[in-house]
Amino acid sequence: MKRRDFIKTASTVGVVGAAASAFATPAISQNRIEWKMQTTWRENSPLLWTGPKLVADYVSKMSGGRLTIKLYAAGEIAPPLQVMDVVADGGLEMGHGYPPYWAGKLPAMQFFTPLPFGITTQEQNAWFLYGGGQEIADKVYGELGVKFLPSGNTSVQSAGWFNKEINSIEDYQGMKIRSGGLGSKVLAKVGATPVQMPLGEVPQALQTNSIDGADFVGPFNDMAFGLHKVAKYCYWPGWMEPCGVLDCFINKAAWDGLSDDLKAIVEAANAMANNVVLSEFVAKNAQAYQTLQTEHGVKMQFLNDETLAVLGKIAGEVIVEASEADALSKEVYDSLMSFRKLVMPYTNTSELAFLNARNLDFPYGG
Repeated sequence: MKRRDFIKTASTVGVVGAAASAFATPAISQNRIEWKMQTTWRENSPLLWTGPKLVADYVSKMSGGRLTIKLYAAGEIAPPLQVMDVVADGGLEMGHGYPPYWAGKLPAMQFFTPLPFGITTQEQNAWFLYGGGQEIADKVYGELGVKFLPSGNTSVQSAGWFNKEINSIEDYQGMKIRSGGLGSKVLAKVGATPVQMPLGEVPQALQTNSIDGADFVGPFNDMAFGLHKVAKYCYWPGWMEPCGVLDCFINKAAWDGLSDDLKAIVEAANAMANNVVLSEFVAKNAQAYQTLQTEHGVKMQFLNDETLAVLGKIAGEVIVEASEADALSKEVYDSLMSFRKLVMPYTNTSELAFLNARNLDFPYGG
């Protein structure tokens, strides 16, 4: 199935077409190329703006101005959730977003959204670099007419903010929870009602009890949006989103038209963004996690093992069902599951064993 099969309605095509006609041709003069990149984030969005800004600045500087990228915020050229279509059609050369936004365009795309009980951020990066993930991502994104590059990661997120306690799997029944991706399908199977909602609408929806809970981003963004003021409980661990890659996607023809050295610069810029954004998320989330508890009195809650075991079993069933959508979905699923099976014993022996040892009760430092 090709990308053009996904253009939804005549009105959407009109919007995309207008944007494409207005911004279709990159400026090329004296061997200098000017690209435009729009994000799905508002300008200066905490943590999320870091990656695209770094990519634009790095490429322009390291290429000596041979390739410059002008950065646009959400909505400046195209509506945020239409950025993929505009990039694929050539109205923009680059876009920056989050795979769950494109999950409805191609079944296989679901496996680049956070995989419930799947792999950690470091494991995902290892899969992209050494487990065939980059090649298979290029194949999937290529169906939509773009080149894919990892460009940041939200790291593990919480299980969500709730106005009701969760002491058993039965407590999910009847809850309305802001969520998306494969995690929302797990919630639906345990009796909850998944609700799709922009981040900015979540605080009021929680405050007015329009929803009972929300999967959000992480402590730093959660605190910035004031979720601790409108929800009673923050639950862990982040079974729904153990990692969350941010994607840079590039019009295929524009990418193919670059010289090898400019391609290498664009790849290096996104590799740097992938590391910097992850590091910023970890550092600022750690500080916010402490602040939420010490200054705002938030008590972090943890789902019990019985509840997690049921959620994990259902997550496995949901992922298998998703893999049966088509041959490409099965190909991505097989690659991911093979790498997960390979890497889990080592992660448990190295990372998990060390973390358990570090948590033992002994004096350490000053």
